[in-house]
Amino acid sequence: MLAEDSVLLRDGLTGLLTRFGHEVVAAVGDAEALLAAVAEHEPDIVVADVRMPPGFQDEGLRAAVRLRTPAEEGRPALPVLVLSQYVQREYAAELLDSGDGSGVGYLLKDRVGQVEEFVDALCEVASGGTVVDPEVVRQLLRRRRDPLSRLTPREREVLALVAQGRSNGAIARELVVTEAAVGKHIGSILAKLDLPPADDTHRRVLAVLAFLRA
Repeated sequence: MLAEDSVLLRDGLTGLLTRFGHEVVAAVGDAEALLAAVAEHEPDIVVADVRMPPGFQDEGLRAAVRLRTPAEEGRPALPVLVLSQYVQREYAAELLDSGDGSGVGYLLKDRVGQVEEFVDALCEVASGGTVVDPEVVRQLLRRRRDPLSRLTPREREVLALVAQGRSNGAIARELVVTEAAVGKHIGSILAKLDLPPADDTHRRVLAVLAFLRA
């Protein structure tokens, strides 16, 4: 099953996999359609993009994590291969840790050098193996060493005050800056910690948790 919002890429992958002898039971363009199609068709493996409608943030990857969580006791996690243009580190780590760690992959589109390489990775994941692009591994390891390493001293200072429960206005008075400047610092902090907007998470709280863990 394919989940890719680009019509051209979706049709291209469908034709490619068919040519190599695989049956594509469904090809959809958003995360909700992916979840519905999996329930209907029960595929052997899902190939999903990270960014899909409606928000074009990490909907595809979050759906993949859900699919890796068995709904029934004893049912194995569904094999999932994520094919993306970038590394979404927060959910990438959760995806690779999901299930029992088998039948999962994360490849970067621009780093797939040959068609056969992609097809081989698909077969490996479908059979229970794990395939991860080295760049994904590098970024995940860097994050786990120190998630705050990318922050400037001022951004660390702002985040420390956020962790104390201060509002933007209180932080502005403490640092003798404008409230707009504080807002810009917080926006930069959230971006550097790879915390994109999401309906089901509170990014400010997640940033504080990252600060406390570090």
